[in-house]
Amino acid sequence: MPDRAPQPVERQLPTDESRDLLALVRDIIQREIAPRAAEEEDAGRFPRDTFALLSESGLLGLPYDSEYGGGDQPYEVYLQVLEELAAARLTVGLGASVHTLACHALAGYGTKEQRSEHLAGMLGGGLLGAYCLSEPASGSDAASLRTKAVRDGDDWVITGTKAWITHGGVADFYTVLARTGGEGARGITAFLVPGDAEGLNAAVPEKKMGMKGSPTAQLNFDGVRVPDARRIGEEGQGFAIALAALDSGRLGIAACAMGVAQAALDEAVAYAAGREQFGRPIADFQGLRFMLADMATQIEAGRALYLAAARLRDTGRPFSRQAAMAKLFCTDAAMRVTTDAVQVLGGYGYTVDFPVERYMREAKVLQIVEGTNQIQRMVIARHLAGPETR
Repeated sequence: MPDRAPQPVERQLPTDESRDLLALVRDIIQREIAPRAAEEEDAGRFPRDTFALLSESGLLGLPYDSEYGGGDQPYEVYLQVLEELAAARLTVGLGASVHTLACHALAGYGTKEQRSEHLAGMLGGGLLGAYCLSEPASGSDAASLRTKAVRDGDDWVITGTKAWITHGGVADFYTVLARTGGEGARGITAFLVPGDAEGLNAAVPEKKMGMKGSPTAQLNFDGVRVPDARRIGEEGQGFAIALAALDSGRLGIAACAMGVAQAALDEAVAYAAGREQFGRPIADFQGLRFMLADMATQIEAGRALYLAAARLRDTGRPFSRQAAMAKLFCTDAAMRVTTDAVQVLGGYGYTVDFPVERYMREAKVLQIVEGTNQIQRMVIARHLAGPETR
């Protein structure tokens, strides 16, 4: 029914190179991602070929150093690429964000030898990554994780279970946080584990309400042996590495949320312009016009918030509080916007004939992943008022 094509988001990009990059992204979306998104999500098909194309096109290593195959792009640009990908298909946008998160530890804390050996393949060699922090009994309380890594000569032997792993079972490498010392955050170390390591097995993927094309699975580490050369950073430094990665990853989730929200708004505007009731388009009715105005305002505010945090990161300034704020606001806004989009479409919005019901289901998970929004509020409050007294 919609007969009004959505206008591309007007973006303020810092260089001609970044503008060309965005044009490439939009071309790939139009040719390869958007036409297949609804069908593949409904069928639960993982678009591995799409990630191979993104890697070949240099889009899976954008914020990393070109010396190792990255794109040398600031986060300000990288996040806007994520937003465009997520607007076309969240499985792809969120998957690119997770891959970037999985590369963060090695890129930021690996030795020169480790980066030379592994990073080029991770950033532009067709490999796909996953990030293993959460466990069945330690989600928000990540410092209480129980997966163990025990030293055995020049190797480490990893035993335990990780949960809620995006790309679980299909990734080529996993950044794994495991306990090598005592209780608490200081006993955790990071490792780079090959996806085909002996003793590493993925459970049947979770059956989710949204993002059905993106496999989310438990991973069982049954005596997985990795050499010490695949330990990232110092022993006991893993939790600090994980927190640094999550600060950046939360910006990725914020950008993805605005992509989903923008897609929902575009669909709602197009539908309202084409649907007639009482002899005129429903977009003429003030009540609905105000809904669309509020939806657009929330998206603009969220986009400005995540970009402001990204610019802090790009200039080397602290951005943890702003990242938590962006993740909180953008994902809550996406939930409101997608819910309103369903309402604008009325009964049609509740059917699979239109994509807004999928956007609504997908928006929900963004309030949960990479730290629930309740955790984001705790992070923000600690920056404002200091740690909680016990």
